Amino acid sequence: MYRQRFLFSSFLLVAIVIFNFSCASKKKVASEPFKQVITTARSYTGTPYRYGGTTRAGIDCSALVYHSFYSVGITMPRTSTDQSQQGKSIKKNEIEPGDVLFFATGRKKKQVTHSGIVTETSKNDIRFIHSSTSLGVSEDYLSNPYWSKAFLFARRVLD
Repeated sequence: MYRQRFLFSSFLLVAIVIFNFSCASKKKVASEPFKQVITTARSYTGTPYRYGGTTRAGIDCSALVYHSFYSVGITMPRTSTDQSQQGKSIKKNEIEPGDVLFFATGRKKKQVTHSGIVTETSKNDIRFIHSSTSLGVSEDYLSNPYWSKAFLFARRVLD
């Protein structure tokens, strides 16, 4: 009898602990959706680049943005050009994690052809995740001469 009470009490205690921790983590994600966007994007790290790709077998930059924001209930357009019209325009010195960066990597210097999600900011640099043709989904820095030259603007989709 004592053993049954002990087992039941132990089970009840474990259930309460699990319930409390699971509720707490859900509240944190809901109050800081940019973290969920970044976590989702990072879950694709190493996925190869595929033009028009939308899966873990191969994904392009705009699909990475699409899936990452969809994880918090925001449906983004499917192309970088259309995504560049979403949210509000922000200055470079206002960029925060979760913001979207847009680049002109093609021959037309002012046309959006690439996008990425800001993962970290510091006084000196901005880190972002994207799907590149050479490395697939990976993180890079805006201070990289290639990305610095190709950078057009940033937009904030999350408020």
